[in-house]
Amino acid sequence: MSCGEPHETDCSEILDHLYEFLDREMPDSDCVKFEHHFEECSPCLEKYGLEQAVKKLVKRCCGQDDVPGDLRAKVMGRIDVIRSGQAVPDQDVTVSEAPAPRPQAAPAPQDS
Repeated sequence: MSCGEPHETDCSEILDHLYEFLDREMPDSDCVKFEHHFEECSPCLEKYGLEQAVKKLVKRCCGQDDVPGDLRAKVMGRIDVIRSGQAVPDQDVTVSEAPAPRPQAAPAPQDS
């Protein structure tokens, strides 16, 4: 997404690192760069507002739930892989599915 206007920081860079900004996981100098971009780019500001609202909603609805340790480890590992620039497999989580139940034959009609 791009608003089509030239900016000091490109819209794609802002959107690629939006959650780092939302989570305050970037240096203050980068935060200032984002804030300046939002002042001059309404589409990115709108996207920021939407993502901020989603984040608040998830926190309100799910913030009290404990995260299973293995899930947290998988997510953090995936984040590390992405940040390192390595290729991320399309699907690296295996889910075993229970076999589908067999359809039962309809009961035979009874003569009265």
